[in-house]
Amino acid sequence: MSKSSANFEESLQKLETLVKNLETGTLPLEDALTAFQEGVGLVKQCQTLLSQAEQKVEILTKANADTVETKPFNPE
Repeated sequence: MSKSSANFEESLQKLETLVKNLETGTLPLEDALTAFQEGVGLVKQCQTLLSQAEQKVEILTKANADTVETKPFNPE
């Protein structure tokens, strides 16, 4: 696993944990605000990593020097 994908997976896992904690509604206000702020940062980080991955996929699927074939990701 590459460093970027490991960082993405770790960030996503941490984000999921933060969301679960926030959804319980038991955090004190200050802790909830801190968790929310951290979550926003993690979302931005994940979006950046996904965008970088998308750019790499487009480069790898380049049909020739002039055009790029972009295809939707189909995990099936």
